[in-house]
Amino acid sequence: MPNLVLKARNGVWHASGTIGGQRVRQSLGTRDRARAEELCALLEARLWKRHSYGEEAVRTFEEAVASYVTQGGERRFLAPLLSHFKGRHVATIRPGEVREAALTLYPHASPATRNRQVIIPARAVINHAHSMGWCPRISVEIFEARKARKAKPASRLWLEKFMARADADGLPHLSAIVLFMHQTGARRSEAVRLMGEHVDLGRRVALLERTKTDEWSVRHLTAELVVRLSALDPRPGEPVFRYTDPAAVNRRMAAVCDRAGIERKGTHAAGRHSFGTNAMNAGAHVKAAMEAGGWKSARLFLETYVHADGAGRDLAAIFDAQTGPVGTDSAHRVPVNRQRTRRIKGLSR
Repeated sequence: MPNLVLKARNGVWHASGTIGGQRVRQSLGTRDRARAEELCALLEARLWKRHSYGEEAVRTFEEAVASYVTQGGERRFLAPLLSHFKGRHVATIRPGEVREAALTLYPHASPATRNRQVIIPARAVINHAHSMGWCPRISVEIFEARKARKAKPASRLWLEKFMARADADGLPHLSAIVLFMHQTGARRSEAVRLMGEHVDLGRRVALLERTKTDEWSVRHLTAELVVRLSALDPRPGEPVFRYTDPAAVNRRMAAVCDRAGIERKGTHAAGRHSFGTNAMNAGAHVKAAMEAGGWKSARLFLETYVHADGAGRDLAAIFDAQTGPVGTDSAHRVPVNRQRTRRIKGLSR
């Protein structure tokens, strides 16, 4: 005799009964009796399996994803993973299968892309399931990726030439958005999404909707930026810089660079990358620069965005300041030990 029985409530079938001493009352979401009988049998089998073998035997990858997202996990790359591991019990997914999924889903992608879009999110979901007691913890080896070459930041001279050319071409929104990214560290997508109601020129602040963390971030504006933004006449409900496609900004930038006769730079190199480098070269504290630009990882900030041009020269100047002037008359002569050297055939003296 089955432990669960069907009961109709307002025309919808429900499963009711007791499994392993636990009371069950659950809607089956259907008005069709034949379909309800199938669902009831599957539910009963699943509940008995969980009762006998624990949560690891029944929790699926889809349930792990749902729980992960509900508790604040990043959902950005999860859709392909859901399709790939659909119906799989999360406890049965092995590290090698995650790497294989990366190769299957992104056969032509770079190792960095496979790591970012498969290895990291899949590992996060499965380890979240582990914290819920649904499966063992998993460790997945990432794909070895070449270290990206640091982009050269934009100098002030480059920026002035770029803005002058953009203004002459009748593109004040382009020169303004590049200056905005350059002086606030905003990402291209964040700058494009900046709306008129999120700018307060009187207080010299702009409110960014963060695309990676879904949080809001305050950016303070220079006097130069206030003048530029005021000329654009930002209005509520409209993008400040009039762009709706982030890729269009890079395309316009490339064309302006060519006409200005300057090196091509994208939004990242001219904007966020330059902000981090210029802030540190100007003597800003690492923590202050990170908070101003919205960075969370000190390691990422220092390794990727900071260029220490002339670091050796600067440190030598610091040591000079510590020791004070050294006169030649008080300097000790270091004797040179002249050793007789053997003449090597074929080399002139």
